[in-house]
Amino acid sequence: MQYLSIPSPSISSFEIAGFQVHFYALFILAGIVAALLIGSARLKARGAEGGLVLDIAIWAVPFGIIGGRIFHVLTHTGDYFGEGKDLIEALYIWKGGLAIYGALIFGLLGAAIGARMAGIRLTSFLDVIAPGVLLAQGIGRMGNYFNQELFGLPTTLPWGLEISLPNPAIPADMPPDTLFLPTFAYELIWNVVGFALLLLLDKRFDLRWGKLFALYLMYYSAGRFWIEGLRIDPSDYFMGLRTNQWSAIFAALLGLAIFLYQRRNHTGKETSVWRPGKEPVASSPE
Repeated sequence: MQYLSIPSPSISSFEIAGFQVHFYALFILAGIVAALLIGSARLKARGAEGGLVLDIAIWAVPFGIIGGRIFHVLTHTGDYFGEGKDLIEALYIWKGGLAIYGALIFGLLGAAIGARMAGIRLTSFLDVIAPGVLLAQGIGRMGNYFNQELFGLPTTLPWGLEISLPNPAIPADMPPDTLFLPTFAYELIWNVVGFALLLLLDKRFDLRWGKLFALYLMYYSAGRFWIEGLRIDPSDYFMGLRTNQWSAIFAALLGLAIFLYQRRNHTGKETSVWRPGKEPVASSPE
């Protein structure tokens, strides 16, 4: 018999003035705000206007949300396609389901457009925003907690998570008092630790030219590969691994390649975050 466990929230949303507000959306929004505030402070410390982070995010965030949803749907086809499934639910973002790697791919495209328009080097923007993005991903996992989704395998550990029935991720023959690994909490802790670690490494080694972003890719992907393997929710598999585990492998290798390439080709110190010819003209004294 289990005497200790983590209860799941009894609600996933609340109503204000006739509008349904979902905790999932609130935590995603809170994460975005945190990332922007941290990124703005870091960009300002590197000699540019902190508000430029918001200018770039106007492009990066919508691209990231769209990409995250597309990637989620494509890697969980059984949830949206086939007999008895309603394809329109692919648009129900508030029910959860934003794949990080899809968000990164599309978000990078949006960031590239925004950074070019702002006159900021893309690698500089990625370095200043990377720690905040990792923290934002951790904050966003609290939304999964309120949605009672993306939990792990059955467990007898004292921090097992209670999940309300019915739940599509739980096999029908599983005992109703089964507890599950709180993988949302594992990733939250992993990301918060990583946030502090990235800031520490940046302060110690003055990482530039996309090197801090590369470390972010490697760090996050290492944890995601492990945590993804603990999850019980349905997923598409390839050669024995969940699709997001393959995504984590590719992202980690990409991060390693970026780090090694930039380390070899940019040995000097980054003196400016501005693209060549885009530096603001200093006003002359009157």
